[in-house]
Amino acid sequence: MPLLFERIKDIRNHLERLRCDEGKSIGFVPTMGYLHEGHKALIRESKVQNDVTVVSIYVNPTQFGPSEDYERYPRDLDRDMAICEELGVDVVFTPSDEEMYPEGFSTNVNVSCITEILEGEFRPGHFRGVATVVLKLLNIVQPDRAYFGEKDYQQLKVVQKMVKDLNLPIQIIPVETVREKDGLAFSSRNVYLSEEERDSALSIYKAFQLAQKMISEGKRQSEVLINAMEDLIRSHPHVTKIDYITITDPELSPVQEVREGDRILIALWVGGTRLIDNWKIKL
Repeated sequence: MPLLFERIKDIRNHLERLRCDEGKSIGFVPTMGYLHEGHKALIRESKVQNDVTVVSIYVNPTQFGPSEDYERYPRDLDRDMAICEELGVDVVFTPSDEEMYPEGFSTNVNVSCITEILEGEFRPGHFRGVATVVLKLLNIVQPDRAYFGEKDYQQLKVVQKMVKDLNLPIQIIPVETVREKDGLAFSSRNVYLSEEERDSALSIYKAFQLAQKMISEGKRQSEVLINAMEDLIRSHPHVTKIDYITITDPELSPVQEVREGDRILIALWVGGTRLIDNWKIKL
């Protein structure tokens, strides 16, 4: 069973001994828990590249808006600990809100520009909460490498930008999106979906496949691809709203004509569940 820490001073002392006294390299996988195959891929990558793997499980309140799903976000620590044990995780960190944000806390991290588009437009303040908690966790764990899934692509780019700008001595390792057999990206929020809604959620992956097929046939104009994807998605009865469908370069700047490595990013609502996903374009 992994060692479980709830207090910052305790996990710091333990990791300091491993790092300094034993010369161990440390890999870190920050999560909000309810672990799935996507998280498992991050953990496995860390296990390969590091002597010690640390997983944090913390549902961070500051990255949720007032009408979002913070209270009902799925939580099951016993289940998560069993998964961590199965995968050989060495340390699990499960701080309380009071530990992470003690009375009088008033400092936030703002990564400008990149946080004001896409998710930033539809979830004001979200990335301020993400950047703040990620920086705190990185400072607490002080890993050699930290692992983030490409499924949350904009979040990955925000973290990479923050680490670069603040000269943090940490390597951010992206890990490809893990999908279920039918193409739906693994997400903790998938548990919200009914069977019928889940079928409509597959419209995202079907849209990616359609766009990729059109690109292979020589169609390169973003507007044409986006219109086709939107028509396909809207044909699914439980898609209640599309927040955005866009095609950008790897740094999230919109493109008019697609190239190798550009990204399709989609955010939409299926019933009352908001889903995001992205696709790396291949020519």
